[in-house]
Amino acid sequence: MIRGFITTNRNLHILEKKQENLSTTVANLNTVGYKEQEIIQSSLVEQNLFNRLDGPELNQQFNVGGLSLGSQIDEVYRDFSQGGIKLTNSSTDLALQGEAFFTVQTANGETMYTRNGNFTVDAEGFLATQEGHQVMSTANTPIQVGSMEFTVSTDGTILETGQQLQLTSFADPAGLTSQGDTLFSGNGGMMANDTAVFQSAVETANANTADVMIDLMQVSREYEANQKILQAADQTLQKAVNELGKV
Repeated sequence: MIRGFITTNRNLHILEKKQENLSTTVANLNTVGYKEQEIIQSSLVEQNLFNRLDGPELNQQFNVGGLSLGSQIDEVYRDFSQGGIKLTNSSTDLALQGEAFFTVQTANGETMYTRNGNFTVDAEGFLATQEGHQVMSTANTPIQVGSMEFTVSTDGTILETGQQLQLTSFADPAGLTSQGDTLFSGNGGMMANDTAVFQSAVETANANTADVMIDLMQVSREYEANQKILQAADQTLQKAVNELGKV
């Protein structure tokens, strides 16, 4: 009986984490360059159950079978698959087609990576993210365009200045750490040469709205089912305590 409480409670905890994760995805469906996160779960190692039957030394064993004590979270996986390309009316918007990331520098000098190309030009004329992080060039210097109109070629070159966007790829993007605001940090980055840049366009979130809604409904139904199991176990335990205690 107590094992049932523990197993169900473990399942409810996982479902809560899944619901939180899906809610975050829903909130970012319209966020440029957002990469959805998935929670991967697996069953715990099955335990063998058996009874000891009557015998000279109670050594006659009857195998009942296996019992799984619930599930566990195996990993939290970030899906870096390509999102859609949406055209915009802003020349400072840039989209990537391929596996690379834009390289940006924060105010405190940290290097970060993002797929969010919804850029702007700051007060000093530098190409920057909406949060104010400067976009870096292959010369490892911020890209300055001033107040002029500029054109970006598909290889990331600013034609008017000759500067080229620093596009960074990773052998294993799953090793990147999310820093919020579609920013990632990590080591082992390499100059990318297989990613195309499109001006006046942005990459949309790679989450499918219909799939996310279906997953949310599924999690809700599973949560309700586990709650009913927990209530049934509680009622059985109460009956055992109140009625067996009178015998």
